[in-house]
Amino acid sequence: MDERLANIRHVALDMDGTIYTGGTLLKATLPFLARLTELGIGYTFLTNNPAKSVTDYLAHLQRFGIRAKHDQIYTSAQATIEYLRERWPQVHRVFALGTPSMCEEFTRAGFSLTADSPDEEPEAVLVGFDLTLTYSRLCRAAWWIKRGKPFVATNPDRVCPTDQSTVLVDCGSICAALERATGRVPDAVLGKPDPRMLRGILLRHALQPEQLAMVGDRLYTDMAMARRAGTLGVLVLTGETTAAEAAQHQPAPDLVVADIAELGEKLSAARAVR
Repeated sequence: MDERLANIRHVALDMDGTIYTGGTLLKATLPFLARLTELGIGYTFLTNNPAKSVTDYLAHLQRFGIRAKHDQIYTSAQATIEYLRERWPQVHRVFALGTPSMCEEFTRAGFSLTADSPDEEPEAVLVGFDLTLTYSRLCRAAWWIKRGKPFVATNPDRVCPTDQSTVLVDCGSICAALERATGRVPDAVLGKPDPRMLRGILLRHALQPEQLAMVGDRLYTDMAMARRAGTLGVLVLTGETTAAEAAQHQPAPDLVVADIAELGEKLSAARAVR
């Protein structure tokens, strides 16, 4: 493990449960980020939630005192944009179920968003975590999916975690409704645990898989994705997963730490040994 840690050049950081919990920044976060900088290790904040734009996330992190740059944020919306460009380069017109911030990301990337009308035919249907969803637009998405348009989802999450007295129906549940209505499952579902989320970071920073560590608090998304991408999976116990659950899980995470402070210590020690 020391050898693997000594090879790390970049860290992909899950956010909620890893660097903060809800609205509270974890005590270890700012010192950990400073230590990464001292060690010459880059880092990217990773999220499955496409409802906010990169600009929104930069402002969100700023409220915690974290000053990040545009290329230090990677969302499932960005992974979806890159996937569409690679898999369906001919697609430019899309009908999207998503927040205004998410739709803005796609228009900035050069996509044209079609209106809720049978006269504006899209080349693909895109489904995200849409907090502005209307019944009419849900029906229109089903209409185009029924007619064979490529059907792409930004992330598989069924619900979005919240401390409010409600259930936030996420992209996976919206897709489930569309599947029942049309008889089709999405042609692609981006976001964790799909390894393309990490592939985007690898390409962006010209990294090999063994040079990247995926740090997160969930076994079935963060650690599953790290394993599928061939990167180092580091499970922190500051979020969803308990130590007992981590010990029983198969396959086991590559590394389990109490928090990111412990990971920082291990990274420093591995560099010192080398």
